[in-house]
Amino acid sequence: MSSRALLMWDEAVTGYDFGAQHPMDPVRLALTMSLVRAYGTDRAVDVVAAPPAGDSTLRLVHRADYLAAVRAASADPASADPAYGLGTTDDPAFAEMHEVSALIAGQSVGAAEALWRGDTAHAVNFAGGLHHAMPGAASGFCVYNDAALAIARLLELGAERVAYVDVDAHHGDGVQAAFWEDPRVLTISMHEHPRTLFPHTGWPQETGAAGPGEGGAVNLALPAGTGDTGWVRAFHAVVPELLAQFRPQVLVTQHGADTHFEDPLAHLAVSLDAQRAVQEACHDLAHAYVEGGRWLALGGGGYAVVDVVPRSWAHLVAIAAHAPVDPASVIPASWRDEVYARTRQSGPRRMTDGRWPVAWREWTDGYDPADRLDQAVLATRRAAFPARGLLA
Repeated sequence: MSSRALLMWDEAVTGYDFGAQHPMDPVRLALTMSLVRAYGTDRAVDVVAAPPAGDSTLRLVHRADYLAAVRAASADPASADPAYGLGTTDDPAFAEMHEVSALIAGQSVGAAEALWRGDTAHAVNFAGGLHHAMPGAASGFCVYNDAALAIARLLELGAERVAYVDVDAHHGDGVQAAFWEDPRVLTISMHEHPRTLFPHTGWPQETGAAGPGEGGAVNLALPAGTGDTGWVRAFHAVVPELLAQFRPQVLVTQHGADTHFEDPLAHLAVSLDAQRAVQEACHDLAHAYVEGGRWLALGGGGYAVVDVVPRSWAHLVAIAAHAPVDPASVIPASWRDEVYARTRQSGPRRMTDGRWPVAWREWTDGYDPADRLDQAVLATRRAAFPARGLLA
């Protein structure tokens, strides 16, 4: 197994573009890759491009009629069928939508294949993490569900235990739905409470299909306004015990940056530093509980496209490369010049929000039943842990 991580990158993924007024601006991908290069992290990884996912791969998750609808909308965006979630405000159709969506999916699937072959222990596709897409519909800015496709490909290759951990502000509903009845996949989503945020799912009581799937879904729904200490505490109060029990052969994680306090579409109050702390925790958990340390890290949401997303995912790539970037480091001026040239905005100056290191309190040190964050953690543990033979 190579000691170098894979960074999946093809410049064409920036063609995933819903239009000038859409919050999911592909400049966030271009600026992330530029920041990775500015720090020289691209020299610490193997940068590779996989081919687009073909129909046989896409069919592992998506229905044939949906694939046909996406192709038709790609050829003629005006013909997009809202019955398939296409041509909507969230998911406007655009030319070559199928091709670029399949390319993004191909990067995640290619990374999963490389991990399973033993080519590498860690792989990153920050263009991926499109976790809302359903088998028969686009949803929440997501056309093809690359995370679910990567997991499905691992199962096809023979994996018997795959864990998926999603720390996006929004519930990872599409991945949960894809494996709702499959005991080989454990999905864990930590997100803003469904009462206050799309897709309004991800309640603690959603624990998988009755029977073999019971306990295969875990949902940690956090109160709006949750900040660094609570967010990191909640992660550590739930995720490590589950991974220690499940002992996955591959860990897939989704790192949507929309938990940040500057994000315009969600209501959490998490800093870049807390995001980095959880990225490091995922890396450590992969080495502690996953066969061979196999870890596939994906991007996801994130709509503060200059100040937050590039810094967050540049940290993620560097952590996967075992070459972490010092949070206090001054961002190279060349990157800030590129930010201004592309966006006419001034880019951030450091790789921190000034909150590093993030302090948090272990769940084993006790909890407060009157605290809203602790109530959320308790609800999740009581709903999901007993089905996995763990104490709530």
